Amino acid sequence: MAMAATAAWLLAGPVPAMAQSTMKLVPQADLKIFDPISTTAAITQNHGLMVYDTLFALNSKLEPKPQMVESYTTSPDGMKWTFTLRPGLKWHDGTPVTAKDVAASINRWSKHTARGGFAMMQRAQSLVAKDDKTVELTFKEKFGPVREMLADPSLPVFIMREKDAMTDPFQAVTESVGSGPFLFVKEEWVPGSKVVYKKNPNYVPRNEPSDGFAGGKVAKLDRVEWIYIPDTNTAAQALLAGEVDAIEQPPYDLLPAMKKDKNITVRVLDPLGKMGHIRPNHLHPPFNNVKAREALQLLVDQKEFLAAMVGNPEYEKECYAIFMCGSPLETTKHSENHRKPNVEKAKQLFKEAGYKGEKIVIMQPTDQQLIGTIAVVMAQKLREAGINVDLQAMDWGTLITRRTKQDAPGQGSPGWNIFPTWWTGIPMSNPITNAPLVTTCDKKNWFGWPCDEQMEKLRADYVKAGTLAEQKAAAEAMQKRYFETFPYINTGQFTAPVAYRNNLKGVPNALLLVAWNIEKTK
Repeated sequence: MAMAATAAWLLAGPVPAMAQSTMKLVPQADLKIFDPISTTAAITQNHGLMVYDTLFALNSKLEPKPQMVESYTTSPDGMKWTFTLRPGLKWHDGTPVTAKDVAASINRWSKHTARGGFAMMQRAQSLVAKDDKTVELTFKEKFGPVREMLADPSLPVFIMREKDAMTDPFQAVTESVGSGPFLFVKEEWVPGSKVVYKKNPNYVPRNEPSDGFAGGKVAKLDRVEWIYIPDTNTAAQALLAGEVDAIEQPPYDLLPAMKKDKNITVRVLDPLGKMGHIRPNHLHPPFNNVKAREALQLLVDQKEFLAAMVGNPEYEKECYAIFMCGSPLETTKHSENHRKPNVEKAKQLFKEAGYKGEKIVIMQPTDQQLIGTIAVVMAQKLREAGINVDLQAMDWGTLITRRTKQDAPGQGSPGWNIFPTWWTGIPMSNPITNAPLVTTCDKKNWFGWPCDEQMEKLRADYVKAGTLAEQKAAAEAMQKRYFETFPYINTGQFTAPVAYRNNLKGVPNALLLVAWNIEKTK
C-alpha cells in the first residue's frame, strides 16, 4: 500500500479540462535527449516513434513495407532507387513534408557510422529531391538492402524538417516537430517525472491494417502520458492498483503476481528478444589491449548473468551467436573456447595486458534494474580476478550522456572503462545494423570506439553477398573475428514482456509497446 501511495504521489499533476482518452505508461527510462538521430538510447528512439514517421517500416514478419512512401521503383541493375511520398503528409506546424526534408534527413542519419545508413551512403553517388514529392537515390556501388536500412526499427531514419535535419548529426536537435501520429507537448514536460503527447489531428494514416511498425498508424488515444517511476516495484504496484495503464519493462520478479491478476495482460511482443551487453572502452588501458578484453569474456558465465538479470528460465537463453540465436545467421562456431569462465586465465591475461592495479570505472544505472544488474555482476567478477573496481552509480540519463566522453578515466574525469546495456535482437542479427560491431577507426562509431579494419572489410563482404549461403559464410567469418578481438561481451539473450491493463484494446504486435491503434475503455 505504501508503494501504491508513492505511485499516486508521482502521478499527481494537472488534469486536462475536458474528459479525454489518456493512456498512462511507465517507460523504461527518463527521457532526457529528444533527438533520436544523435543517440542510440532506446527511450529516445521510442520518443521518435511517437513524434516522427519513417519512409519504410517492418511488419510483424520483419518485412520492410512502405510507410511515408506511396510508391517506389528501382532500376534493373539496382543502382537507382526512386521514392514518391504519399499525399497528406504534414509537419506538426502545418507545413507540408517535402522531398528536400527526406533527403536532408537521410543524409544526417547516415553520418553516424553505427547506423546501417553509413554503409549505404558510402556506396551512394547522389541523393536528390527531383521535385516536392520525389527522391532519387543513385549508387556508384551496388547496395542490396536499401529498404531494410530505411526500415530499421532500432536506429530509424526518422524524417525531420529540412531545417532540423541540417543540424550537425553529433549535436542534438532540441525541437520535436515531426509528422507522426502524436505531438510532443513541451509545455507539459516535467523532467524526471512526466512526458506528454497528444493526438495529431492532421495525421493521415495509411489506408491499410496496422501490422508491426507498418500499416495504418491510427491515433485513437487523445493523450499519452509517460510517467517515469524509477523504482520498478513502485511502478508494478501502480499498475496493479490501476494508477497506470502499462509498464514497458515490468520487473521479472513481479510477473507472477501480474499474471494472476485478471485485469492485467503480460505479453512478449518481440520473440527474438534482446541481448545483454558489456561495452569496454577501446581507447584507454587496459581495454585498448585485446588480452584485457578477452579476459572480460573469460569472466562471463551467461547462466549466472541471466539468473541475476532475469531470474526466470522462461525468458532466458544462453547464446554465443553474435547475430542472435533464432536468427537466419545464427552460428556458434568459433565460440567453443570462450563459453566457460576461467578466472585464472583471465588474471594472467590482465597481467599480460599491462594491468597494474589502476581503477576500472564501471558505470551502473540504478534506475535500470536489468542493466544495473549487469554492472554489479561484472564488478563482482572483476574483483574475483583481482581487479580494482570503481562501480559508479548514476541514472540512465546520466550514463547515456557520459558514455559519449572520450576522456581517459581518472580522478574527477568523466572518462569510463565499462558500461552495460542491452540491444534489441533485430539490429543485432544483421551485420550492417549491428552498431557495436562497427569498428571504423575514426572514433565516430558507437561508444567504446573499437578500431579493426579487418572486421570492416568483412562487413563490406557481407553487403556484396548475393545469396543466403554467401551471407552465412560472411557472418561466420565475422564471428571468428569477433572471438579474436572482442569488441563487446554478450551476457545472454532474453525476452522482455510488457504488462498492461485489459482496458487497453488493440495493442499492436509491433515489437514495442507503441501507442497507435490502442483504445482505452472504462
